Amino acid sequence: MKVNVIEVKDYLTKSNLPASDYVINPYIGCSHACKYCYACFMKRFTGHTEEWGTFLDVKVCKKPINLKRLVNKNVILSSVTDCYNMYEEKYRVTRDIIEQLVDADCSVGIATKSKLVLRDIDLLKKFKDLKVAMSINTLDEKFRKDMDHASSIADRIATLKELHHQGIYTVLFISPIFPYITDFISIIEATNEFVEEYWFENLNLRGSYKKVILDYVFEKYPEYASAYQAIYVKGQKDYWEALALEIEDYCREKGIKYINYFYHEQLVKEKIEKNKFS
Repeated sequence: MKVNVIEVKDYLTKSNLPASDYVINPYIGCSHACKYCYACFMKRFTGHTEEWGTFLDVKVCKKPINLKRLVNKNVILSSVTDCYNMYEEKYRVTRDIIEQLVDADCSVGIATKSKLVLRDIDLLKKFKDLKVAMSINTLDEKFRKDMDHASSIADRIATLKELHHQGIYTVLFISPIFPYITDFISIIEATNEFVEEYWFENLNLRGSYKKVILDYVFEKYPEYASAYQAIYVKGQKDYWEALALEIEDYCREKGIKYINYFYHEQLVKEKIEKNKFS
């Protein structure tokens, strides 16, 4: 990993994400190196030419976070990095940020794939309105290892269990869903005793990583090759429409709280339009 420490003027960034008003990304880049990571587009704006997953900029900001800007708002850590990537253990940027946010009058969400979040359990327990989301899209550890360098599936599940035990609102983000590979029901059945809410997001393929993922599926799961061709080459929506209905029916039947982010781009457009008139 190529690691640089950089100084920034502010940690807060206004967000068009459907569920947040502000995002905080303590790092640029990410050591998890997820093969499907949409955030690799960040290279265009940072001047990095290295392969995604091989560089990390550690953000240092001398100015305190303006908590007045966050009153009655939603802030998420993080949108284009993992705030608990392995280098957080050394640099502790995320811990410094959440120390500042403890007394903020806002809703805070933390999204991660790392058990390192448990290091800050002392601070997390002090928040009045906090959700911690752990991303899991498989129970197959071999598939997980092929896709990312983050915590193991067993560690992620154990982390959710401990967060729940400590009284923290837990979210399991089933993302990204790989068609015919991700079994959302088995994931829910393995975790529903200690997860308050489930979020769902489909696998979007674009840019340089589209070929990487398709080549992987064609090699490892040839039985699904034609289906992936239909979805990601021909642009067919049938699979996602049917899966959205299946998720809705299952969650309603089981009384599971959930949010479906399959139509993320549409939700973003709706939020932008709404903000124009607010």
